[in-house]
Amino acid sequence: MCLGLAGRVVAWTEGSDLADVEVGGSVRPINMALLAAPVRPGDWVLIHSGFALEPMTADEARDAMALLGGPGAEGLMNG
Repeated sequence: MCLGLAGRVVAWTEGSDLADVEVGGSVRPINMALLAAPVRPGDWVLIHSGFALEPMTADEARDAMALLGGPGAEGLMNG
């Protein structure tokens, strides 16, 4: 079993494999090389072991964070 987390892209330069992604209030570098298409700041991605696996909608991210009781879920639910 593996655990994937929702993260919001803060900054990414197309052509680079690493993007700054906010996860639970902390910004960390995440490898974007596995994504088929580029994402933009503000987009959500599913993350596992430091890699973005696929894009997510804001609704999917909210649901994932609420399920885990993670920080940030409340802001998405109210916004």
